[in-house]
Amino acid sequence: MLLNITFLDDATRPPVPKLEGLTDTQRGPGEHLRMIHDHLRDNMVTLGKLIERANAGSVTPAEITAETGDLAMVANYRRFGNLCGQHCGIVDTHHSIEDHHLFPVLAMQGPAFKAIAERLTAEHVVVHELLERLVAALNALAAEPTPTRFEDAKTVYHALEKVLLSHLGWEEDAMGDALGYFGIM
Repeated sequence: MLLNITFLDDATRPPVPKLEGLTDTQRGPGEHLRMIHDHLRDNMVTLGKLIERANAGSVTPAEITAETGDLAMVANYRRFGNLCGQHCGIVDTHHSIEDHHLFPVLAMQGPAFKAIAERLTAEHVVVHELLERLVAALNALAAEPTPTRFEDAKTVYHALEKVLLSHLGWEEDAMGDALGYFGIM
């Protein structure tokens, strides 16, 4: 299920330049980015718990629907389809905004920030591939709920969780302060 994915090595991430003397106002855009990312992290936790509970047979599809109905993500994005589809849509939209609007401006701030923008863009490709594979695994699981399909879904979910959480944290560190410092937001 995860064959042919090139996982990015955290050790190869470019160094993050230290920006000195930021004001609270300049730190604001980075804090806003962290809040958006916290929403994505919370949704990953919810998805992971539901997959585990479904795998253990301790929750029915009706209970999953009831428990996820109150998630802010679900309330705000019902039009995107099922829970995973909504989460995947949110991550994809978030990354598209960064790829097309934030990263090009960040890259213009000098070679160090150009390297960071290029790396973040490359990481988005890996996250997107894992999102697509998770949707496919969950669709296969819904069509045929077998132990093998549960394992496939869990494997992809855990790979996505590892990559996405690492990416979100590094992105905050790499560009959070730069957003306000350079007035990018």
